[in-house]
Amino acid sequence: MLELIIDVFVSGYSLIALEHPLKINKAGSAIFMGIIIWTIYTLGWPDTNVSSQLSHHLSSIAEILFFLVGAMTIVEIIDAHDGFNLITNRITTRSKLRLMWILAILTFFLSAILDNLTTTIVMVSLVRKIVERREQRLFFAGMIVISANAGGAWSPIGDVTTTMLWIGGQITTLNIIKTLIIPSVICALVPLIYVTIFQGKSLEGELAPIKKKQLDPENKLIFFMGVGGLMFVPVFKQATHLPPYVGMMFVLGLIWIVSDLIHRKKDDQVKEKYNAANALMRIDMPSLLFFLGILLAVAGLESLHVLEELAMWMDDTIGNKDVIVMGIGLLSAIVDNVPLVAASMGMYDISAYPPDDKIWEFIAYCAGTGGSVLIIGSAAGVAAMGLEKIDFIWYLRKMGFIALLGYIAGALVYLLQFQITHG
Repeated sequence: MLELIIDVFVSGYSLIALEHPLKINKAGSAIFMGIIIWTIYTLGWPDTNVSSQLSHHLSSIAEILFFLVGAMTIVEIIDAHDGFNLITNRITTRSKLRLMWILAILTFFLSAILDNLTTTIVMVSLVRKIVERREQRLFFAGMIVISANAGGAWSPIGDVTTTMLWIGGQITTLNIIKTLIIPSVICALVPLIYVTIFQGKSLEGELAPIKKKQLDPENKLIFFMGVGGLMFVPVFKQATHLPPYVGMMFVLGLIWIVSDLIHRKKDDQVKEKYNAANALMRIDMPSLLFFLGILLAVAGLESLHVLEELAMWMDDTIGNKDVIVMGIGLLSAIVDNVPLVAASMGMYDISAYPPDDKIWEFIAYCAGTGGSVLIIGSAAGVAAMGLEKIDFIWYLRKMGFIALLGYIAGALVYLLQFQITHG
């Protein structure tokens, strides 16, 4: 039975990894895999209280999903109010090379607040409006993906994998910011410097004038409430010790009320555009169901102690945990980083590796940034791929090596930093 469960996981994982060539949505594959694993578990081990174990895991999974629902809805409400124009309106440069640096820096810090996927969509959409040459736009999109993933790694709300570690108790807010901010900056900065030195000539020429859209005071209010609210969530957790999703729902409820009050006297058609209920309909539900399915599957393997045995095998075979974690990061460029991090959380027990242990910090960095090496390796990359129709081979040839340089540089800086601070 155990071999059958492993076969189901490997088969399901393969379907997820081959989502694009097979044209089968990974959400369907993940949900089917997760349910089959738990079904085999309960039939194969009838004397085990499987339902109790499933309920235990589902509680942790639900915290992640509710957190993501709240964050996605807040971002959609900001977008409905054109709030992100408040940022793009400030861009005045006509130099393409300077614009690339500005967008990369903006992306790095915005992704730490909004998340890397949303920030990538906002920034790539902006580039499509102001950069006419497609080859140059693709370079911009590639640099945005690298910067978004680097920016998301050092924030507990910047990347779903870091969020999983934060909600699971493996990392704490201030520590992950303190320890990963410098490696993440290096991860984003090295590719920027490389492109400037070796490929700067390809970005010569001036931009077309940027059309600016003026915002009403109410739109600005929603933007600042949304961004400020997202930044407030870790503070809420620290002050109340309640789970992070509670703080996220608190912020969502507040913005929902304020949005309804602002638009209460307008026509129904106008109100519908800004309504939080409408924003809920626009969130990425397939991604949420993918997280549900994959986390259920990994939870099944954890309950059967498969992940614990895998960790012991890797320790015996490879030995060096730094090499193992860096390998996990590079593997996340091929397969989704969510199941990899979920598996890592199951492989290494928090009682043996307490919160803010080196292994959790390094996993957060490697899993968050390693996906930039391939266009399909991160949600940010897949989003840019869809918006700009980026070819897999083009990204591999033009951006893969650049992203790998940043990934390795940041990892080495983290290891050096850890050595210095821990003697």
